[in-house]
Amino acid sequence: MSLRNKNVQIQNWGIQQYNSAWDKQEELLQSIIEIKKSNRSLKNPIKTPNYLVFLQHHPVYSLGRSGDQNNLLIDKSILDKKGVDFIKSNRGGDITFHGPGQLVVYPVLDLDNFFTDIHKYLRTLENIVIKTLNDFGIKGQRSSGETGVWLDSGSPFARKICAMGIRASRWVTMHGFALNINTDLTYFEDIIPCGIDGKGVTSMQKETGKKVSVEKVISKIKIHFINNFDAKLVT
Repeated sequence: MSLRNKNVQIQNWGIQQYNSAWDKQEELLQSIIEIKKSNRSLKNPIKTPNYLVFLQHHPVYSLGRSGDQNNLLIDKSILDKKGVDFIKSNRGGDITFHGPGQLVVYPVLDLDNFFTDIHKYLRTLENIVIKTLNDFGIKGQRSSGETGVWLDSGSPFARKICAMGIRASRWVTMHGFALNINTDLTYFEDIIPCGIDGKGVTSMQKETGKKVSVEKVISKIKIHFINNFDAKLVT
């Protein structure tokens, strides 16, 4: 009998402080790793769970483990005045903004249940976002050498709509992607987003000229997640 578990549990965490969500992710990740460790000595190994978490964050700039703090263009006094946190994270990537109107998706998956290839995993997440944007009439694209999803990639008008940064331990993932839906884009003026100078940031609202339902976006992401991971979503 195959030990692969393609069931993925949906969790909606509402609006969270970045550190609180980080701690909760770590708990899920460690619980999966403990099962994997214990399975080594079990005659009848246990299938590992998978989670797909949807949430939004209170305003925060998060800096990835390889990021440059100089890409934050304001000091702590201005951060405090604006009510924005600054967190050094253990995800990949550089600096980005999270806040209301932006959908954050954290897949906490045991890739042994799907495929053990981090490059493929990142491209799969990008594909889910590209397919979702297409459902709303927005043509998302990859940009060569730059993780995430862009519009008008390779042109002078290139702008990022979805940032991405992950961490994996023993093939268990955490962190994920942040899709700008109705995000206040002025927050990005105080950073060099993802450490890439000279390129813009956009949102689904800006591109469509109207407010976009976050719930509708979530429903589309779920469909494309199922198709791309050959998964079954459970609540």
